[in-house]
Amino acid sequence: MASKKQAAIGFIFITLLIDITGIGLIIPVMPKLLEELTGEGISHAAKYGGWLTFTYAIMQFLFAPMLGALSDKFGRRPVLLFALFGAAIDYLFLSFAPTLFWLFIGRAISGITGASFTTATAYIADISNVETRAKNFGIIGAAFGLGFILGPVIGGLLGSFGPRVPFMAAAILSFLNWLYGYFILPESLPIENRRQFNPKSMVPGKSLLELKRHPELGGLVGAFVLIYLAAHAVQSNWSYFTIEKFHWSEKTIGISLGVVGLLVALVQGVLVRFTHPKLGSEKSVYIGLSFYSFGLFLFAFATQGWMMFLFLIPYCMGGIAGPALQSIIASKVPNNEQGEIQGALTGIMSLTSIVGPPLMTGLFAYFTKPSTPFHFSGVSFLLGALLMLVSVIVTFRTLHKPQAVL
Repeated sequence: MASKKQAAIGFIFITLLIDITGIGLIIPVMPKLLEELTGEGISHAAKYGGWLTFTYAIMQFLFAPMLGALSDKFGRRPVLLFALFGAAIDYLFLSFAPTLFWLFIGRAISGITGASFTTATAYIADISNVETRAKNFGIIGAAFGLGFILGPVIGGLLGSFGPRVPFMAAAILSFLNWLYGYFILPESLPIENRRQFNPKSMVPGKSLLELKRHPELGGLVGAFVLIYLAAHAVQSNWSYFTIEKFHWSEKTIGISLGVVGLLVALVQGVLVRFTHPKLGSEKSVYIGLSFYSFGLFLFAFATQGWMMFLFLIPYCMGGIAGPALQSIIASKVPNNEQGEIQGALTGIMSLTSIVGPPLMTGLFAYFTKPSTPFHFSGVSFLLGALLMLVSVIVTFRTLHKPQAVL
């Protein structure tokens, strides 16, 4: 029995690793593909790139609760296979898209079927006990970290053969992943543990309503929103900025994103273990957010390509803030409501993934187009730096708000 569970955990690790590697493969080459399809420059490509991410994010936000309910009713295996097959179809659309419209169709399909992470998490919960749950959940973080290191680097190298080659590679990987799951993956949810459909559980954003019961978290949640919006200055904008400012190739973009993945893994996996016990949660938040803000400010005014690699160090040091802020929020909520609050925070992250990409790429597009009154390609980084600073102020005022005396 134990060996079967270990084999299932190994499969989930491989599944997520291939899935995340596939996502990383396409990031360095998306700008070139958009330029090819639109016949326009990098400014317009960035704008369309933001709306493509918006399409994926909003579809995922709308359909993720439904897929979660389906996995509770029919089991994890069919939903996970459905998600993997949907990703493969998306990459095929991106590989052979003759027009921009087909890219949007592919991204919409990927968003609708994009439940691999949620279902994999539920799968691990099914096959874990109290003693092994934390260790088993750790493999999700490991798969994400490794996938985001390997994916962009491989994608950047493949991009030198053409902007569509990484998409084809991602499609092949996803199909192989689906075949692997179809023939090997066992079901983790016994029939007796399955439940009937509850329409209320399929309402998008339902978890966000739980925040109404915790008005004391308002300021911290506001800071959380600002942080994740600011992060899209890098997540949604990096490739477009470095092409416009430094004329980077797909290979250089891929290597730089691999460095980001490596630094994030070191900070989250190693550094936090030392900083959090010494600094405590509150100081970790202030120092981490200050590093984020400083790094974004440096990105905005970088004048040489090598500076972007150097400035990644302070930016990625900001990673000590996220776990600390989540810890503070969790400490203010009873143990029996932790799941609801974490679900609400995940919902907030989803919403910022809807708003952030078009906001940041739209700003970049406006300030880099030929007719702009003031050319400034680093504008999104500067906005991100300001949002991070505001989040420091909001967090401090919330945590040091005078308590009402009854």
